[in-house]
Amino acid sequence: MFSRFRHPIAGLLAGAFALSCAVLIDGAQARDAAAERDLRPSFVPALTVSGNFLAAYVANASNDTVAAAAFYRRLFESDPENLGIVENAFIAFLADGDMEFAFRAAERIVNVSPDNGLAHLALAVRDLRGGRFSAARARLEEGGRGAAADLTATLLRAWSFAGAQSADEALATVERLAGEASFDIFREFHGGLIASFLGKQDEAETRLKAALERQPGALSIVDAYALHAVRAGRPEDAIAAYEAFSEIFPRHPVVVSNLASVRAGERLPRPVSSVAEGASEVLYGLGAAGASDSDNLVAIIYLRLALHLAPAHDMALVTLADVFERMERYAEAIEALERIPESSPLRASSEIQIGHALERLGRGEEATAHFEALLERSPEDVDTIIALANVLRTRQKFPEAAEVYTRAIDLIEEPDAGHWTLFFFRGASFERSKQWELAEVDLKRALELVPPTSPIGEAQVLNYLGYSWVDQGVNIDEAFKMLQRAIELSPRDGMIIDSLGWAYYRLGRYEDAVRELERAVELLPADPVINDHLGDAYWKVGRKLEARFQWRRALGNDPEPEEREKIERKLEVGLDEAENPTSNPTSAEGAAPAPSDGG
Repeated sequence: MFSRFRHPIAGLLAGAFALSCAVLIDGAQARDAAAERDLRPSFVPALTVSGNFLAAYVANASNDTVAAAAFYRRLFESDPENLGIVENAFIAFLADGDMEFAFRAAERIVNVSPDNGLAHLALAVRDLRGGRFSAARARLEEGGRGAAADLTATLLRAWSFAGAQSADEALATVERLAGEASFDIFREFHGGLIASFLGKQDEAETRLKAALERQPGALSIVDAYALHAVRAGRPEDAIAAYEAFSEIFPRHPVVVSNLASVRAGERLPRPVSSVAEGASEVLYGLGAAGASDSDNLVAIIYLRLALHLAPAHDMALVTLADVFERMERYAEAIEALERIPESSPLRASSEIQIGHALERLGRGEEATAHFEALLERSPEDVDTIIALANVLRTRQKFPEAAEVYTRAIDLIEEPDAGHWTLFFFRGASFERSKQWELAEVDLKRALELVPPTSPIGEAQVLNYLGYSWVDQGVNIDEAFKMLQRAIELSPRDGMIIDSLGWAYYRLGRYEDAVRELERAVELLPADPVINDHLGDAYWKVGRKLEARFQWRRALGNDPEPEEREKIERKLEVGLDEAENPTSNPTSAEGAAPAPSDGG
């Protein structure tokens, strides 16, 4: 694992350059909140080195950074001379955000292996936070020997010069990145931030404007340019930059908040107010690039280092949470989200994300209570209402979900294309709660609203409505056309292919049904409904042994209770008898006895 970090940048380029604005907070409250929820498990180290080593190895293989760090702490303390253990422990400590142990391990590593780039980087971050700019610079030069194009070290060295108020050397260091096209955006952006921080406003204007022209959809660039423009007395330029960003990413909370402040004539902060914030922005940009490339461990380490410099960097916290959610490490995601300050524009959306993470942890009741508590404070917050409805729907509380979706819809004056999912999910909730007439109205409304720019969404609506009609045996021809269109839009979706196969089945075209249902079961082999459908189709074409095999597979994949009963009946008596049971005899001899009064 450690060898991946010999060179800190390790191939991260500017194409995924995601950016942020930062605010200040005491992050200790997040750990307290996490402790109250009992999210972070405790691990008891083994009694032997080999036991802890094996436990740490398994934790690493499971992407469990909390467990890995716990076992490596004991290994590190018991055998600090073992460089292999120390190196792996160092990575685990960084990934877990345990900077005290990470720095201790880094010091041990550089004493034995002075060319270790990541260890020097970590110690340089510690020096930058402590205001030891010369020491940080020396660390970065050690770690990046002969690497003028090393983006991380070069930009952090530039910020160390900025900390020493050496403007010329700081900007000259940034210019060392010239000639690398993929680094140009970093060079312009951080050159502009450094110039702004050091009071060179004309230089800042030139560089930040150049960065904005290169990437008008990067939030930190837009925000830094806008903040600079406001302080330079040009609020109209700030408004233009924010509005242009909003055309690409509508209603981003940071932009909505700052745009309102600019229009109200409020005083806004500087783009960067400290060396630690500027250096944090370097590491955040690289961490976000790693997240975009799905290089999770690289992303986590850069983001942890960024947060050591600026503990409340809200976009870094959101990105870290996103990485942990992708890894299905929901407790760690919640920890990150709870560190976002109340004053941040991202706090409201982070609360919603916390609720969804609780639900994914299997804490559905807690997730529901979390959203209900949010709604007590803001009863007309549409996003929170929708989030609560989504959790209820996921928990199969369909009547309650439909009711909550209705609350959200009633608050929207004129639904537009952005609201098609509301009608789709409410329609699905109505259908699952056996209110088909209401469901059909909503599904048709969703089909009207879904935009052409969302072909997968359109395919899902077409599939749901078309399959429902097929399953009820109504509007078969229209449903068939809908399902064919859905497959054109989403040709590898096993559920849609199943719907088309079931439409063929309803039309009595059993060979065609077998063909499509076999395709569907290849794509989703563990889906009980598809296996059940394929069993029915096999029976109709005389492949009865294979039919029973598919029904058994369906039973083994946890079907709904109502469907389980039907499948068991088919296995017992066959499809023909299950569909058309022999009527009870009505003669006196064979008539069933009448129930007693008490029956």
